[in-house]
Amino acid sequence: METLNGLETTYTVTVTRLLSSDNNLSALTVTQGALNPNPFNADTLDYTVDVATNVTSVTVTATKSDPNAVISGSLTAGAGVATGQATIALGGQGTATPVTITATAPNGSAKTYNITVNRLSNDNNLSALSVTPGSLDPAFAANTLPYTVNVAIDIAEVTVTATKSDPNAVLSGSITDPGAGQATGQATIPLGGPGTATPVSITVTSPNGNSKTYTITVNRAAPSSDNNLSALSLTPGSLDPAFAANTLSYTVNVATTVTSVDVSATKADADAVMSGDVTAGTGVPTGQATVPLIPLLPRTVSITVTAPNGDSKIYSVTITRAFP
Repeated sequence: METLNGLETTYTVTVTRLLSSDNNLSALTVTQGALNPNPFNADTLDYTVDVATNVTSVTVTATKSDPNAVISGSLTAGAGVATGQATIALGGQGTATPVTITATAPNGSAKTYNITVNRLSNDNNLSALSVTPGSLDPAFAANTLPYTVNVAIDIAEVTVTATKSDPNAVLSGSITDPGAGQATGQATIPLGGPGTATPVSITVTSPNGNSKTYTITVNRAAPSSDNNLSALSLTPGSLDPAFAANTLSYTVNVATTVTSVDVSATKADADAVMSGDVTAGTGVPTGQATVPLIPLLPRTVSITVTAPNGDSKIYSVTITRAFP
């Protein structure tokens, strides 16, 4: 107040205290787990926390940068209370639980921090396993680890398909993991040569780190050792003794008027090779030949059967033409 020429003048000053705009947290922690990214940064709003499969709840603690700010959401702290805390119940194994913390500054501006708490699964099972071509022995079951598969000799590769029970588990070994959240992996496995066994291993690692390994032994058939005939006949004439696959020597008597005979031989394994007086290559089951006879002299017909694996045996038929 001042006086001028006898007059009094009054001045009024209004002081306005600006409210804080600080809506930051200065600290944020989760028991039983670590923030990711780590360490906490006031300007980073989104975090994940992985906890073990046996953890059913976590404690979240948040500290305001300005104690007069207000925390709301999954945990609360009023003005003047610097720190808020809450116990958060988690879902079952393999689930994600969201936690939100909103910090509202005294001037009303707000910021929300988000935490996703992942309760890790211990599921390291496959839900399906198959081999094409071929079939598992025994039939697939999640708790059965070793299998065998038998394939034909002409199969040079197989396709193995494995499906995780938990899509967030990881496949390794003979099958490369298809990626996070992808349930099924597949691989083409080249086989060794005929008669070999090719091992296939599939390791399933659950999100909590436990692993289990399934194994498949793929047996590629060996070349056949079958060097038998399944049938042998002469026209005219009849074998003595009667044909049997393991009987190698025969005789046949024909009339003096018979100048030739027709010989027919059938392989037990069509992929064997027949040579000698009667021939038939791989894939041709039956061979035939006409054999001329010489008067007074026995004629021996020789038939060699060589199995796909190289083993051979010789059948012989001695044909005697009767004297005039």
